[in-house]
Amino acid sequence: MKILQAARMERCTGCYSCSLACARIVYKSLSWKRAGIHIRSSGGISTGFEAKVCLGCNPAPCASVCPPEALRQRPGGGVFFKEKRCIHCGECAQACPVGAIYFDPIRKTPVLCLHCGQCVSYCPHECLEMVDASKEGKDAQ
Repeated sequence: MKILQAARMERCTGCYSCSLACARIVYKSLSWKRAGIHIRSSGGISTGFEAKVCLGCNPAPCASVCPPEALRQRPGGGVFFKEKRCIHCGECAQACPVGAIYFDPIRKTPVLCLHCGQCVSYCPHECLEMVDASKEGKDAQ
């Protein structure tokens, strides 16, 4: 399985194309808050940007605390999300070690990177890439 990595963030201009692509394609929303990837300034416009995205933990702490198993471990890291199983408790967002899960207060569901790769082709500076988790030779945490 492949996982998303923000491997070349020194190239990022903060255009939010990746976030908007994720919001529109994956989450069917026009708000970049409902995206699995969030771009933030790392201290100012001259210091660059950072991507807040699921690290593909294996085992995933968010999945282990999900009572109805709406989040389930993906082989190689990260999680699958079954919205119909979600009981809207927010435990997953609290368990994420890097704060990469946004809990939508209106829909009361988690918004997180599903490692689908939809955002990659929308980044004009090739900051993002999908990498084979098994070739990484380590578990992300």
